[in-house]
Amino acid sequence: MHQRILLRARKGPFDVVSPEETFERNWLGDNNGNLVFGHAAHKLLATSTAEITPTEFRAGSYDPREINERYDVFVVPLANAFRRSYVDRLQSMTRMIEKLKIPVVVLGVGAQTNVHGDREYLRPIDDAVSAFCRAVLDRSHTIGVRGEVTEDYLRTLGFSAVEQIGCPSMFLHGDSLRIEKGKAALGREDRVALTISPYVKSMAKIVSSHHERYPNLRYLPQDLRTLGTLLYGDAAEHRGKSSAMPVHSTHPLFVEDKVRMFVDPWTWMEYLSGFDFAFGTRIHGTITALLAGTPGYLFAHDSRTLELARYFDIPHRIMGEVPADVDAAELYQEADYSALNEGHKARFATMIRFLDRHDLGNAFADGDSAARFDQQVREVSFPPAVRPLHTLGWDELATRMQWLRDQHTELQQELTEARAIRLSARVKDAVNGRVRRLLHR
Repeated sequence: MHQRILLRARKGPFDVVSPEETFERNWLGDNNGNLVFGHAAHKLLATSTAEITPTEFRAGSYDPREINERYDVFVVPLANAFRRSYVDRLQSMTRMIEKLKIPVVVLGVGAQTNVHGDREYLRPIDDAVSAFCRAVLDRSHTIGVRGEVTEDYLRTLGFSAVEQIGCPSMFLHGDSLRIEKGKAALGREDRVALTISPYVKSMAKIVSSHHERYPNLRYLPQDLRTLGTLLYGDAAEHRGKSSAMPVHSTHPLFVEDKVRMFVDPWTWMEYLSGFDFAFGTRIHGTITALLAGTPGYLFAHDSRTLELARYFDIPHRIMGEVPADVDAAELYQEADYSALNEGHKARFATMIRFLDRHDLGNAFADGDSAARFDQQVREVSFPPAVRPLHTLGWDELATRMQWLRDQHTELQQELTEARAIRLSARVKDAVNGRVRRLLHR
């Protein structure tokens, strides 16, 4: 049976968008980790009978009547949506869902509080989360959550139809995922990838020491602001500033051309496959390394990162317990992937049971659908890594300048048209006012 799926995703897995347009239109949804789980969900559902349409994160602007008419199910992969800073968007999504008559399936949502699961911190969003869950459960059998913290939270709100299913990103390769260390110990010349959440300031000394210790270290940022810094240099409010964290173009990692950012998961994974180890605070930076077959290690700094690490048995430490003088070689030695490897098939089976319960297909059990998806990815030419601005050759700089000029021209045309419309409206109002005054004399 043909199934029309509306998938909450920033963009489709085969869409090619330049880094410049990605930054301009925020095709990352603020963080390129969103693309990893969104595209993994797409692949998981991409059976031969499924027609999948990404929302481009515009579901709140859709006409619910249009969704009801055009689609059979609304699938909603979510990250840390149960957090204070997301409450307005959560409420907007709830209002839209309340108007839907089709099934709504939440494919892995997480709460965000501290690593101790502080219940009081979440209390201000209780009503918004409860309204969202009620709206979903009126159209779904259960809610799929990322781990035990989120399940416990929803149960305190009175919801029992909750299932731990992890995050779709870890199932990009179906039930096949095995991480092996390529060498007995990590050496100074080995390739080490670093992920950083710029707001986790305790990473500063770790960044500095690893920059000194590992000459082949590379920093792989994920946030929109850093993409802008790589493309155009520091924003006006950051020019002339410096920091121990790599958030300005003056940082040694930028100056030495040791920063790489990707606007698609596929080029990101391909790059990481050439590394010996990856570590840091980004959960999807760590997961992307694992998907590439590279040993990854997470510093869990909040409940959303911690519960995913625990659910998937990803080697990790709690950030607050990481000493400033920690060494990647020590982490590499400590990392044990046996539980991750041995439990993966069972976790994948849990995800598939969830999909089955909600009448959703599974590409890995649908002939060559998963292989066909991978082949389609291989046939697309995605943009390469974005590197610091000063490293570019003239041709690349010229292309970027031309793009900016085209954007400026387009904006000028839009402004001219808007002014003409406003002027026309003012003239029309003036004429109508003059006529009314003449008529009332």
